[in-house]
Amino acid sequence: MKKLLIALVAAFAVHLAWAAGDATPPATQVVKGEVLEVKDVDAYTYLRLKTAKGETWAAVNKAAIKKGAQVTIDNPMVMRNFESKTLKRTFDTIVFGTLAGPGAAAPSAAAGTPPAGGSLSQIHAGVAKAPETPVSKVAKAEGTNGRTVAEVNADRLALKGKPVAIHATVVKVTAGVMGKNWVHLRDGSGSAADNTDDILVTSKDLPKVGDVVTAKGVVKTDVNLGAGYAYKVLVEDATFQN
Repeated sequence: MKKLLIALVAAFAVHLAWAAGDATPPATQVVKGEVLEVKDVDAYTYLRLKTAKGETWAAVNKAAIKKGAQVTIDNPMVMRNFESKTLKRTFDTIVFGTLAGPGAAAPSAAAGTPPAGGSLSQIHAGVAKAPETPVSKVAKAEGTNGRTVAEVNADRLALKGKPVAIHATVVKVTAGVMGKNWVHLRDGSGSAADNTDDILVTSKDLPKVGDVVTAKGVVKTDVNLGAGYAYKVLVEDATFQN
């Protein structure tokens, strides 16, 4: 779990820092420039750009970009003093955003997931917050490990480290974030007022939004990603059965 959190924090660092006040949106809606240098890492492509306002570094979802190309970056977000552990360097300023036009990553075909070429803010929003989608109440999972979403939230301390089975409806899926899929489940129990009607689950499986599934995994509590992004409870490494 510790390794997963370290990797996840690195992937979301720009948005966590933005929440803390270390990142700001630029005045323009796009950043355009000539590619002077390209550095590819696992999930992202770093670009040194020559723009009308001078040189700047930028990062987009991994894409095939050559030196000398003209690129446009949509939804730009400026991050200051950003440390890339993969590149082992700190950027005074760097722009994160979505590569526009040819070379942009293709959209994901999975229902309910953000596009693979979407901005980091879209990915983080997918993990951190589920839509306000009403669901019909479904029966509790059978067996001694069966729990409702509300019960997992309410009894999280007693259930810490223990297996649970949750029969619920998939309301949000964020696919392929640091090697896992992040799934929000609701079963009609709990309350939106105190956030007990939703549970976040990580898995290698990829269900679809609208599926009614039984998720089996282990309860984790007090998962803190930093800069205010914390989860009182989530279910880790789950498997899904329809």
